[in-house]
Amino acid sequence: MVKKATRLVLLRHGQSQWNLENRFTGWFDVGLTEKGIQEATTAGDLLRSSGISPDVVHTSLQTRAIATAHLALAACEQLWIPVRRSWRLNERHYGDLTGLNKQETIDLHGEEKVHEWRRSYSVAPPPMAADHPYNPNTDLRYRSVPTNLLPETECLADVLERLVPYWRDQLARDLQEFDTVLVAAHGNSLRALVKHLEEIPENEIAGVEIPTGAPIVYELDSALRPTESLSISERYLA
Repeated sequence: MVKKATRLVLLRHGQSQWNLENRFTGWFDVGLTEKGIQEATTAGDLLRSSGISPDVVHTSLQTRAIATAHLALAACEQLWIPVRRSWRLNERHYGDLTGLNKQETIDLHGEEKVHEWRRSYSVAPPPMAADHPYNPNTDLRYRSVPTNLLPETECLADVLERLVPYWRDQLARDLQEFDTVLVAAHGNSLRALVKHLEEIPENEIAGVEIPTGAPIVYELDSALRPTESLSISERYLA
């Protein structure tokens, strides 16, 4: 049986270099900017000042999420806790858009089409060609992922489909064992998790934004459902 209550903390990585350059990043691996480093450290300071001490941390396989977790845990003096990593927590794969400047993409394809690619629940961008200069799928970190599971593009529904098995297995197991679980991931993988947690309708999830470096705190009951009906903005640590 799961404990009577447990805490889940969601943390989007700090600003990355391609966030700064307004480029579609997806699965391509980029590091944090100086601002992103500060955001991650501040997130850890907020956890410590709020009396929240993570017992275990889950991250994607992408450097910006890994670095954010490390910096936040250092700031709240929890660097020693167990770490789990999974490709299932990766950012949404932006397919052929990867590396493109968002405004230039709007100028080329039109604002309506780019908005659909970015925010639609079920419409994915054009798939990435094998010879795309930013194709991440040959990266050694994904060698254990079955080839048929490596995406060429994704919509948010695809992200949710790959994330739910991880939620039901590894995350649920740690939520049963530990008092506080930290997930350091990405805007779209966290949006997918929030949609699943709060059962947000498909036509409403497009309006949910996850800012960089802002911890979101959920108190979960024995069924791993939120114990309070709060908006996302009411869950941020401040």
